[in-house]
Amino acid sequence: MEKVKIGIIICDRYKTCAGGKCFRAAENREGAFSIYRDVEIEIAGFTSCGGCPGGNIEYAPEEMAKNGITNIHFATGFLVGYPPCPYMEHFRNFINEKYGMKVIFGTHPIPEKYFITHTKLNTWNKEFLNESIQPTLSDKSIRLKYD
Repeated sequence: MEKVKIGIIICDRYKTCAGGKCFRAAENREGAFSIYRDVEIEIAGFTSCGGCPGGNIEYAPEEMAKNGITNIHFATGFLVGYPPCPYMEHFRNFINEKYGMKVIFGTHPIPEKYFITHTKLNTWNKEFLNESIQPTLSDKSIRLKYD
């Protein structure tokens, strides 16, 4: 069976996060990890972006690549923090171009409480953000499990 090594980069606002929701979602193949239903995965790297405007984005992917990581997930906090990270598209383009790594937006499903708030605020009405949240939307019953 194919094995994919994954690196997770979290928003520095959440740098004290222990990753519990991300690891649970990876184990259950929920949220953005649902794309790995038919492959074995290993989370082989976990770090923060380094704070705005993402100073660690230049260096962390290089170290991750040396450890065999091919896919980088930007944690769901990039999407549900307020405001959502304004640098995500730049980060993806940089990592794709410099390291040839696949970048996926999101990890665990968006918690229902964030879904409600951002829907009311119309936060994700821009094309890029609307597209970026798709892997983490899930259905309400799953979003409630991540509240």
